[in-house]
Amino acid sequence: MDLFASAAQQRVRALREEIARHDHAYYVLDAPTIPDAEYDRLFRELQALEVEHPDLRTPDSPTQRVGGKPLAQFPPVRHRVPMLSIRTETDTEASGAQAFDARVRRELGLGEGDPDVEYAVELKFDGLAINLRYEHGVLVQAATRGDGETGEDVSSNVRTMRCVPLRLKGEAPEVIEIRGEVYMRRDDFEGLNRRQAEAGEKTFVNPRNAAAGSIRQLDPAIAAKRPLSFFAYGLGETVGWQMPATHGEVLDAIAAFGLPVCEHRRVVRGATGLADFHADIAGLRDSLPFDIDGVVYKVNSLELQRQLGFVTREPRWAVAHKYPAQEALTVLRGIEVQVGRTGALTPVARLEPVFVGGVTVTNATLHNQDEIDRKDVRIGDWVIVRRAGDVIPEVVAPVIERRQGDLPRFRLLEQFPTCPVCGSHVVRGEDEAVARCTGGLFCPAQRKQALLHFAGRRAMDIEGLGDKLVDQLVDAAIVKTPVDLYRLGVLALANLERMGEKSAQNLLAAIERSRSTTLARFIFALGIRNVGEATARDLARHFGSLDALLAADAEALQQVEDVGPIVARSIVEFFAEPHNREVIEQLRAAGVHWPEGAPAPAAGGALAGKTFVLTGTLPTLSRDEAKALIEAQGGKVAGSVSKKTTYVVAGAEAGSKLTKAQELGLDVLDEDGLRELLSKTDTNS
Repeated sequence: MDLFASAAQQRVRALREEIARHDHAYYVLDAPTIPDAEYDRLFRELQALEVEHPDLRTPDSPTQRVGGKPLAQFPPVRHRVPMLSIRTETDTEASGAQAFDARVRRELGLGEGDPDVEYAVELKFDGLAINLRYEHGVLVQAATRGDGETGEDVSSNVRTMRCVPLRLKGEAPEVIEIRGEVYMRRDDFEGLNRRQAEAGEKTFVNPRNAAAGSIRQLDPAIAAKRPLSFFAYGLGETVGWQMPATHGEVLDAIAAFGLPVCEHRRVVRGATGLADFHADIAGLRDSLPFDIDGVVYKVNSLELQRQLGFVTREPRWAVAHKYPAQEALTVLRGIEVQVGRTGALTPVARLEPVFVGGVTVTNATLHNQDEIDRKDVRIGDWVIVRRAGDVIPEVVAPVIERRQGDLPRFRLLEQFPTCPVCGSHVVRGEDEAVARCTGGLFCPAQRKQALLHFAGRRAMDIEGLGDKLVDQLVDAAIVKTPVDLYRLGVLALANLERMGEKSAQNLLAAIERSRSTTLARFIFALGIRNVGEATARDLARHFGSLDALLAADAEALQQVEDVGPIVARSIVEFFAEPHNREVIEQLRAAGVHWPEGAPAPAAGGALAGKTFVLTGTLPTLSRDEAKALIEAQGGKVAGSVSKKTTYVVAGAEAGSKLTKAQELGLDVLDEDGLRELLSKTDTNS
């Protein structure tokens, strides 16, 4: 071997080791060690060296994770050690743990005076069981469980999973088979379904189906795009390895080889230890980033496992202790809508009662019309209903195989053209998934939210009118619309809980002060969708009077700076609703007033004519403080980025607004840049 080849070989080996370290840190430990760009640079260097020196390319190289030709079918794999299932304990109470411990003690011949049995306890993942075969430390095969005796060779797909090492760390035995579960995290599942829907492709019912479907893709290139994860939980065949004494030590050894092992595992003693673990994980279950359907108990001693043996192909030394099922099948009897605090109409499924997640469920959310269409849910379908912890039950998907005939589809705007609560018109914006009631000032469903917004500091500024007091006023039917605030008397208020005469007098004084306001504040207080403070000021400045604004059509509204078709449509729809107009006239009749006159000229100041958009979290300034500084110099702060935007001020965790600004080539400032700009304007003024 010449000097150049030897140097290439050493560099290839070093690159593989370094990339493997970074993969382990990122995908197993969830602790990235280098930026993505640096990782990509190392990977490209390794690829180039392997192209230049094909003889150095080996199956355990990170470059071999992605690629390979699509398969016609998966070759069968006969397991050298059968992949047997374990018994399920369906008693979801502590008595289920006690029953298992009693069986183990009986089989071992232990009496009441004998010590507690030691158990290894872990999670029961909701995924697909996989057997990973390593020979001399290199992954040579990955196979599904199949029927326990024979599975399918899915090596090409498992190789695409960066959390599964292609070469084990440390001194590896001649042969070791690692068994575990391929699963999909909930956030990865939601992202995958979102991408599938955007591409017009099939979406998945749940993370388990998504994981199983991804592993059984005949094209490895497709599998490589699926966000799969893995947890190891046991062994198959081993050759040339000194087996530890306990299952807990086996898991420690597997983790030392570089495979992911779930942190939620313990070694406990007796039935009490088992029941405590079951209860503890039940409390954690909904906060875990992945689905589980129970926990697993295993006698910790491998020698005691051998003594206990098997019965009808199930180990006597292990059991899966379930939790109440989070998914169930039932029939969708009808679809109604609920109107939320902001006027959003949410379709609600009326179900044949079904026991799921520990309770009997009769209603479940369908989210919105787009979700109903995407899932193709129809009235009369058998549907999968999911309830996790305290989360509102939802309809996951219909069972198409059980559908009989051409069942009716649900069309929200056709079936609910007006609000079922107040009778106002229902509309849906072009870019919005949610349909909304337009009767914001009048609709009882929106009453509390409308009052809180109306009384807010930047709106009518009624000090003392907070959540709890609004709840009491509405629940007691004292206040129905904002007009009723101006009809309140001391007696009605003083009789409310925790509201004495002095507090009542203070609130009435604040309400009285609010009668005199500005047109901009009043417009903002109305709670028109898409109309924030800045837009309210622009509308007041442009039209000069409320009557002129009320008379404006969409075309006239779009003459206002930064008012586009969406905002104009929201304003027109709000004022077109007779209920809203009636409340506005009643407010004017109740003495709410402001100076009116000709349209005002644009505000002066060094930043006049410049539009800013704030995004992310600034180091020292709050959003309100930054906005106040900009507006003090005559600048305007808008809520969305457009070609009219002058500057985008971006802080930590800036999102899509920053991306759009970069796409449009706009000037982007950080907090220091904003302060520098403001200091220049102060100097020039």
